Amino acid sequence: MLPSYLTDTDLSSIKLVATDMDLTLLADDKSMPEGVDERIDALTERGVVFCAASGRPGLALRESFPDHHADMAIVADNGASVYLRDELIYRDLIDRDLYHEVLSLATGTPGGVPVLCAFDDAYVLERDRDHEDVLSIYYRSITYVDSFDDLDVDSNKISIYFPGWDSKKNLDEVYAPAFGTRLYLTCAGNEWLDFMNIGIDKGSGIRHLVEHLGIDLADVAAFGDTYNDIPMLDIVGHSYVMANAAEHMHAHGTFLAPSNNDAGVLTVIDRIVEAAK
Repeated sequence: MLPSYLTDTDLSSIKLVATDMDLTLLADDKSMPEGVDERIDALTERGVVFCAASGRPGLALRESFPDHHADMAIVADNGASVYLRDELIYRDLIDRDLYHEVLSLATGTPGGVPVLCAFDDAYVLERDRDHEDVLSIYYRSITYVDSFDDLDVDSNKISIYFPGWDSKKNLDEVYAPAFGTRLYLTCAGNEWLDFMNIGIDKGSGIRHLVEHLGIDLADVAAFGDTYNDIPMLDIVGHSYVMANAAEHMHAHGTFLAPSNNDAGVLTVIDRIVEAAK
């Protein structure tokens, strides 16, 4: 068992607070915990940058923080695009032939809903429109197409939604054998599988951000709960695994934060704010 967040007493040097969204900052029902805006204001007043680090695209993340996206950082698409105060400071592109190869396999493999991510836009097959209630939580601008074959757009990520909540099984049995040497694959919870270029993940996104800010990774606090958070948790000075995370995640954290349903991220932020006074 990880030591409690209360044992992390060296908080005064923290300059960046990065948090995953689903099952970390957000409650199980996807709701934002009450008081987030006040915490972001308090961090900003003390020179600490707040960052949402997620597999979600930038547009959805900006809409999640309507009053603060211009004052914060965003590591979107699992590190494939990075924003600071609404300025795009880094982006990565997947080779077109390669993303078509992934989409072709995903289209022909039962059980998955492939999504081609193109920064603020997403492309989904018309056959999968029935899943719009879930897809629209993450993608605000969806274009439905009869086929992916003719698409020629800049894409930084491919995602597959698994309504059967078996993303890890599909990763291990189908997609890692086909693409594991050419792309970085990671499960974003039980229902999503994400594909980025090798070397692109939340950790690389945080590295781009700290380099731009001129701060050290040792002075970053990060919060996460699942596989795609591991590259971020593994490199920062203050890594918090949520109490609701699976136990295998404890190997990638330094401290255990209260659960997402108990607003654990805000609880730790309050301690960071107090230490920064």
